Amino acid sequence: MAGRNGRTVRDLRRANRTAVLQRLYFDGPLSRFELGPATGLSSGSVSNVVADLVADGLVEEAGSVDSDGGRPRTLLRVAPASGHMIGVDVGETRVRVELFDLTLTELARAERPLTQQRYEVEVIVDHIRSGIDEVLAAAGLAPERLLGVGIGVPGIVEHTPEGGAVVHGQTIGWDAIPLESLLRTGSPLPGSVPYFIDNGARTLGQAEMWFGAGRGARNALVVLFGSGVGACLATPEVEHGRAVEWGHLTVRVRGRRCRCGALGCLEAYAGAESLLARWREEGGAVPGGTDEETALTAMLAAAYPAGDTAPDPVALAVLEETAEYLGAGLSDLINLFQPERILMGGWAGLQLGSRFLPAVRRHALSYALRHPAEKVTIELGRLGPDAVTVGAAILPLADFFSRGGRRPAPDPESPPPAWRTALEDRAPR
Repeated sequence: MAGRNGRTVRDLRRANRTAVLQRLYFDGPLSRFELGPATGLSSGSVSNVVADLVADGLVEEAGSVDSDGGRPRTLLRVAPASGHMIGVDVGETRVRVELFDLTLTELARAERPLTQQRYEVEVIVDHIRSGIDEVLAAAGLAPERLLGVGIGVPGIVEHTPEGGAVVHGQTIGWDAIPLESLLRTGSPLPGSVPYFIDNGARTLGQAEMWFGAGRGARNALVVLFGSGVGACLATPEVEHGRAVEWGHLTVRVRGRRCRCGALGCLEAYAGAESLLARWREEGGAVPGGTDEETALTAMLAAAYPAGDTAPDPVALAVLEETAEYLGAGLSDLINLFQPERILMGGWAGLQLGSRFLPAVRRHALSYALRHPAEKVTIELGRLGPDAVTVGAAILPLADFFSRGGRRPAPDPESPPPAWRTALEDRAPR
């Protein structure tokens, strides 16, 4: 039966379960007494929901705490083994696949390096499939026990009712690739296990907003600095966690050719791939036969050598110019969105780290309008190189929350609920 607002008793039960699970997940362990004010539910409703969640194996006891003059109160927590998710990062140098329990503790991982073949679709699909097989076997977990597989990819992701997620990755040569349907073909997973595919910068941002340096912020930008650059924007005025193709902001008219084909994009100056190309063009000693991460490490060591060794002036000049381009690009985001925080992540951002960030911060604040610049902090992300996989695993986790802790429907034709909205509703504040 539906009430005046159109909600049924089933909807209400699901919402109550979600509220209790959410508070235990982010703030637990908590007692039943504490769950009342934390969720806004009555003590009777809390008792009923907790009994239901305990019976389902989703919540378990976690010790006790003394109360004022009464019996000790039993603490409750989300049971880590009650659900499992896989997060996949289709990165610029490797495909990383990680298996997590419900509390996002890593149980197993697999990595597949990307070399000359780079983003060949068949190669990426095979890497994801075999990586999923490997982590499930390593943990001894049956595929049907998964809540879902989240995947972070480069480019714009379109969710279609016909073929699921379609990826438009102009910089990597992907033109409307039906990634979800390709993964479903010959998938090691049963049809009841959903895929959740989204932009990698967005999954990075989601991880930092839920568990990293963005937690508690209402207005934040999380910047992915790798071979290219991207950003995830989280503000009240914009759909929560929207990916922003920031790398293709024009910073120089008739400038360098970007890998997207346009001239003067930020990515053509600030991405690690272009950074190394510019070092090479200026006569820098870029190591041959190495991947981008190794070459960038060598560039960083040349520009900022240890001891009394003189810095390589070419490497230092290119890095300093790159810091200014990044700072100028961030100033546009500051002026447009006035965020509380900007967080830099991605493998290149983490690699350059504290050496690079002060210069980026200085340029960003000098180019931005004074009022929003005075209110923003610019820091490194806290979750390290696994942030994209953690964020990808959050996608099925948020869907699980939106269902009140119920597993996905077994019908593969039944689309999952609006997990994007679930991400917004469940984000901790």
